[in-house]
Amino acid sequence: MKKIFIYTAVLLSLAVSFSACKKSIDKDYLNPELSTQPIISGFFTEMLNSDRVRPAYWNLRTFFFPQISIYAQTTTFDNVSSAYKHRDDYIGQYWSDFYYPAGNGSGPMAVYRAMQTAYANLSQADQANQLVYMEAAKIVLAERAAKMIDMWGDIPFSQAGSLETASTIKNPAFDNAKTLYTSLISDLNEAATYFGSAKLAGNVQSAFSKADILNSGSTTKWQAYANSARLRLLMRISNVDEPTAKAAVTAMLANPTTYPLVDGANNGNYSPLSSDILLQPLTTTTSSTLSSALVEIDSYWAPDYKLNKVMLPSNDPRIRVMFDKYGQTVSGKFIPNAKYRAMPISYGSGQQDTAFSKYAIVDSATFLNNIKMPGIVITASEVNFLKAEAYERWGLGDASAAYNTALKQSITFYFYLNGIGGGSEAAPTTAEIDAFLANSNVNYAAAVGQNQKLALIYVQKWLHFGFLQSDEAWAEYRRTKYPVLTFPVETLTDYQNPPTRLLYPTVETGYNTNYSTVKAKDTRTTKVFWDVK
Repeated sequence: MKKIFIYTAVLLSLAVSFSACKKSIDKDYLNPELSTQPIISGFFTEMLNSDRVRPAYWNLRTFFFPQISIYAQTTTFDNVSSAYKHRDDYIGQYWSDFYYPAGNGSGPMAVYRAMQTAYANLSQADQANQLVYMEAAKIVLAERAAKMIDMWGDIPFSQAGSLETASTIKNPAFDNAKTLYTSLISDLNEAATYFGSAKLAGNVQSAFSKADILNSGSTTKWQAYANSARLRLLMRISNVDEPTAKAAVTAMLANPTTYPLVDGANNGNYSPLSSDILLQPLTTTTSSTLSSALVEIDSYWAPDYKLNKVMLPSNDPRIRVMFDKYGQTVSGKFIPNAKYRAMPISYGSGQQDTAFSKYAIVDSATFLNNIKMPGIVITASEVNFLKAEAYERWGLGDASAAYNTALKQSITFYFYLNGIGGGSEAAPTTAEIDAFLANSNVNYAAAVGQNQKLALIYVQKWLHFGFLQSDEAWAEYRRTKYPVLTFPVETLTDYQNPPTRLLYPTVETGYNTNYSTVKAKDTRTTKVFWDVK
């Protein structure tokens, strides 16, 4: 197998890096009406424009594929002694990209703090017109901050960004993960309420539509985005604080008019482009970075559990757009494999090196060469899987219908990716989909007992996330303990098994004196607060 090439990354200091970035933003985004102040809409666009959301090379090659995707088993990996050891420099890059624009992410925390400072200096009339950007930015920050908590636990948040808010550099305290999660859930509710009644003046709507590269200025989609992100977080805490989660989710699902979701319900026939929250690639993109990222990190083979244990037994129609049978060259002629099958995860590196051509790889049109691949924020399929879980656990509605809807939407979504990537696979017929839903390995109505029904929901949601949403797949795997995955036990001391959380990177531990307050919890076996099963 092609071995991993190691790239080094140099982290600049927070003060120097963001100071330089701020000067650039100030220069590029001057408000013609204010002349001397950076325009808030420009900050907002900068916040959205993130290669940590799009399937960009750096995010996949350095963060997902060598770490998160392995822990979620959404990709294959080299079965070597160091398979579960994290790369501190890569982890540090992702961490830094949340707090300031370090070059690969948009630095949502620093940009949001800059927006707050600029907003505070506006007149009341201008604040009223610019509030839409602040509320939308609040949703983005909350959703991305939750991902940080899901991977690390306690993080600096409430005191982070002092350079922009107070023109001082201060070591921020680490916020308690559970307390901060509660605050983020509240922020999302407040933002959804705002967008539920927002009436923007014509000129404000026009400017917002231009700046909003995520939802094209649709206040309806922003409301649904906030509600759906809140539903995700509420279900994530539902095992550790069920009364709170149940009460809030019950209120949401009982009143879809007040709490619209990204569930496809408002679009008649579900369409990923109009229904899902997707960050489209830049118009200058001319080649896919997925191919090089997957190849360099040896992650392009079909995962064992996904293909062999879940998809093949159910004759899943998504197989043909997710995977290619692959094959081998004999006497100068390429001979494709006869059928789809994945390499067993139990294979050691020696077996992997010699047997790889016999096994399926990820599809080239859907993934490897797809230059139109969007960044996935939230899909209708995920939301309906969340609804199905809530319905099943708390008797709030028709869990079977929500589950089947989620599966159908997932099928549509992956065939959509295949289509925009230049694939020619015909969409499955109604009869094919019905046969799939009736298969005993998928059939919700045939499942016996709540545990089996929930297992179907959890496994299929994990499958839907795939490697493009490995962070969500890993979080839900730890929360639900499904699917029941088998991981090879490696031999490297202290790294025999995957972690339950990420270690704080040295870019934080080496400079933030408040690290001492969380040092005792900074272990690979400490669980994030919602991980209680």
